[in-house]
Amino acid sequence: MFIKKLTKQVICNPEEPVVCTPNGKLRGLIVDGTYVFRGIKYCEARRFHLPEPAKSWEGVKEAIIYGPVCPEIQTVQPSDNYTVPHVFYPQDEDCQYLNIWTQSPDAGRKRPVLVWLHGGGFATGSGIEHFAYDGENMSRFGDVVVVTLNHRLNVLGFLDLSAYGEEYRYSANAGMADIVEALRWVQKNIEAFGGDPGNVTIFGQSGGGGKVAALLQMPSAAGLFHRAVIQSGIIRAHSGKAEGPDMARLLLDKLGITPERIREIEEVPYYRFQQIISGLGPQAFMDFGPKRDDDLYMGSIFEAGICEHAKKVPVIVGNVLGEFCQNFAATCDDGRKNSWTEEKAEALIREKLGEAAEEAMKLFRKAYPGNRIQDLLFTDRIFRPGTFDYLKIRAGAGLENTYGYMFQLEQPVYGGTLPWHNAEIPYVFYNADYIEPSYIPGITELVQTIVCGCWCSFARTGRPEAAGAPEWLPYTQKQHAMMYFDKECEVKSADAEEELAEFLANHPFMMTQQDRSVEAKLFGGGPRV
Repeated sequence: MFIKKLTKQVICNPEEPVVCTPNGKLRGLIVDGTYVFRGIKYCEARRFHLPEPAKSWEGVKEAIIYGPVCPEIQTVQPSDNYTVPHVFYPQDEDCQYLNIWTQSPDAGRKRPVLVWLHGGGFATGSGIEHFAYDGENMSRFGDVVVVTLNHRLNVLGFLDLSAYGEEYRYSANAGMADIVEALRWVQKNIEAFGGDPGNVTIFGQSGGGGKVAALLQMPSAAGLFHRAVIQSGIIRAHSGKAEGPDMARLLLDKLGITPERIREIEEVPYYRFQQIISGLGPQAFMDFGPKRDDDLYMGSIFEAGICEHAKKVPVIVGNVLGEFCQNFAATCDDGRKNSWTEEKAEALIREKLGEAAEEAMKLFRKAYPGNRIQDLLFTDRIFRPGTFDYLKIRAGAGLENTYGYMFQLEQPVYGGTLPWHNAEIPYVFYNADYIEPSYIPGITELVQTIVCGCWCSFARTGRPEAAGAPEWLPYTQKQHAMMYFDKECEVKSADAEEELAEFLANHPFMMTQQDRSVEAKLFGGGPRV
């Protein structure tokens, strides 16, 4: 996916590389020694219905180009396209395709398999949307099989039509059902690509992390994966319920479809959904997501507790320090925080936090003694409280297989910025030295070796370990251990940081009119998270 200098001729001929799957033969590519198979169809689906396994074929099917991505309500260039480089690709409702990177398609190799679930909430995105999602380097570095995939999103994947007939009982979770079908495909086929179907890790960031969390609450997914990584995917305020019925009623009213003619919605051109939902404002994009039905999806861990199959699954869960800090930077002076004096930073903090400022600064200095006080203004207060809630629920159940982290490596762009939402992804995929705003000579290589190494070892053994990293202890009732990824990685108690996160969650920043106008501009097209 990256524009790069090749060191070997790409191989693609009638004999190699060809893989035999239960559905038929696939021909991919060998790129610099890595076997790449793109655009593999993993299921079929009628609109708003559960998916079915992909059909078989005769002969050899080409797997050298990516499959279409799910249509989006609005496709706009995101405001963060520099810090998070994106790929925009043709869209089609026939979007259930996956991609594979492996070091050799030898059935006996039994490599760990990592299945990536993309971000974008449950409304946007694709398995190839970020440049950083390219799995070649991760596969080569960790000797693992990497899988990325597309699935149904927004109205196609999460519209609740259950009130209009039994055949639409699962429409609100159709997108999640696609992912389950993809995992079933992996179980049946991945051995042919050198992977171990008995050692599958699901990992995802933001909306992808939310999908990982949802799969841990889906009985139909039990046994299809064995480890899980949730990156910036837990928000305390999110109940796990999308406002499906209200959205469905609104769409039917606008489309002039009565309940007796409900099947007509299956034939409505997608652009009509775009027109209607685009006029509802940014909140409409957040209304999509899995809906509790106590069957396919049992509800979030906060609603339903931990599903039995999830207790056996080792989990990594964490965040980056800044998350949406680059958005706030636009509202706070010039955003170039490292040029501020301590006096200026404290004055801005008092302006934003009022009477809570002194306690917030005290807690921040205790939690992050190596950071400048201005970093408090750019510290996440959206995802971190929910992450601690999640960790405490699993620890409270007596589980000792949950690992927490904070990625806090300052990024060099704009004179120094706390890591933004998505900033850790290039490090996870061993692609950070390809991303301009992330690259710090000597440091980037070291940190991505540790981060990617921990993810790959976790996939291999259930324990996150890497050369040069301290021992990563689990978060338990007795020890609230946390890995802090930075220029020098550290494992320590998270108690001080948790106290800060809770304080910030209960003391929101005061928003000026300028703040609100900038946020509206940033999120006006629907947040891509």
